[in-house]
Amino acid sequence: MSKPARSAKRMGDPGGGLAVFAVAYLLFLYVPVLLLPIFSFNDSIFTAFPLKGFTTKWYSQAFADDDMLRSLVASLQVGAIVAVASTILGLFGAKAVTRYRMPGQGAITGLIMLPLFVPEIVLGIALLILVNNLDLELSLITIGVGHVMLCTPFAMAVLTSRLDGFDKSLEEASMDLGESPWMTFWRVTFPLVAPGIVSSLLLTFIVSFDEFLLSFFLAGQQPTLPVFIWSQLKFPNKLPGVLALGSLILVSSCVLVVLAEWVRQLGTSERKVGVA
Repeated sequence: MSKPARSAKRMGDPGGGLAVFAVAYLLFLYVPVLLLPIFSFNDSIFTAFPLKGFTTKWYSQAFADDDMLRSLVASLQVGAIVAVASTILGLFGAKAVTRYRMPGQGAITGLIMLPLFVPEIVLGIALLILVNNLDLELSLITIGVGHVMLCTPFAMAVLTSRLDGFDKSLEEASMDLGESPWMTFWRVTFPLVAPGIVSSLLLTFIVSFDEFLLSFFLAGQQPTLPVFIWSQLKFPNKLPGVLALGSLILVSSCVLVVLAEWVRQLGTSERKVGVA
C-alpha cells in the first residue's frame, strides 16, 4: 500500500461526512423556500398540511388584482432604471480601481462597498431622515436613489472581476494607433467586458426588484411589489394570491441569477484557451 493510501486510511475518508453535511445544509436552506410554491397550488386559504387539493386559481386571482399589477410595473420600472444607473457607476468605479493608482484607493473602494455591510434598516432610516430634511416627496424616485446606492457595489464587484483579467496592452495598442480614449473604450474595452456588463445589469435588477427594507422606508403613494406583498399579509384571504405571486418571483429570480452567472463567466474559457 502506498504512503498516500496509508495516510488516507489512517485519517479516514472525509468525503462521506462532507456529502452528508452538504445535503443537510441544502435541505435546511431550500426546503422552507420550496413550501412557497407547494402551498400556492393548495385549494385552501390555510397554509397547512394535508393539502386540500390542487388548483391554479390563486395565480389567476393574483393577476386580476389591479393594485398588484401597478406595484409590479413600478418594481419593473425602478429595477430597470436602477440596473442601468448602478452598472454605469460600477463600470466607472471598476475601471478606475483596475487601471489607475491613486492615494487612498483602498479606503475609497471600501467606502463604495460599505452599503453591502451596513444593515439595510440603518440605511433606510438614514435615507428617510435625509429625504425629510431636504423636503423631498417620497416616491419611486427616492426608492430608485436608495436602490442605486445599494446596487452600485454589486455592479462594481462583478465588473472589477471582469476587468482584472483584461489585457491592458490592447487599450494601449489602440491609442498608439491613433484612437481616442472614448473610441478605445467603445471598440476595444466594451466588447470584451460586455458579458460582465450584462451580468451586472441582471444582478442589480434582481437586487432592486427584490429589495424590501429600503423600499419600505422610501415608498410614497405607489409601493413596489415587495412592499405591496407585505401589506397583503394582514389579510388571510389574500395570502394564497401572495404565495402564488411569490412563487413566480422565486422562479424568475433563480432563472435570472443563473443567467447572470453564466453571462459573467462567458468568455472566460476562451481567454484561458488563448493564454494556454
